[in-house]
Amino acid sequence: MNAMTLYRIGRRFRQWGIPVVPRLMDKLVVVLCRCVVPSRCEIGEGTELGYGGIAVVIHERAVVGKKVMIGPCVTLGGRSGIVGVPVIGDDVLIGTGAKVLGDVRVGDRAVIGANAVVLQSVPADAVVAGVPAKIVRIQVHASS
Repeated sequence: MNAMTLYRIGRRFRQWGIPVVPRLMDKLVVVLCRCVVPSRCEIGEGTELGYGGIAVVIHERAVVGKKVMIGPCVTLGGRSGIVGVPVIGDDVLIGTGAKVLGDVRVGDRAVIGANAVVLQSVPADAVVAGVPAKIVRIQVHASS
């Protein structure tokens, strides 16, 4: 059992309108996996948590796209005085220890460097790093 399996079980029961099982799964994720991945958040298919999700914290209203790789010790959360929470696009890589905080949109195929603190939206195909995170480069993909 890993955090994503427990999350998906809880999420499915939440969608079916059965309230007790999702709460149980949320507690098991914390106790067994040492992370917070609530069944209320939306996480797309193919998303993975590195090293089983050690110390990952995801806000319950966060939205994570498909095929996202989230490293250990990552936080996707809110900020004081700001209502919105992160929305992560598809095929994003979030490095170890990164923090994505507040009403932030991360575009498809973006890369967030290790220990970066993202406080502003990140465009698609961008690589960001630093505290606070700044765009290091925009990746160019060859068109077919």
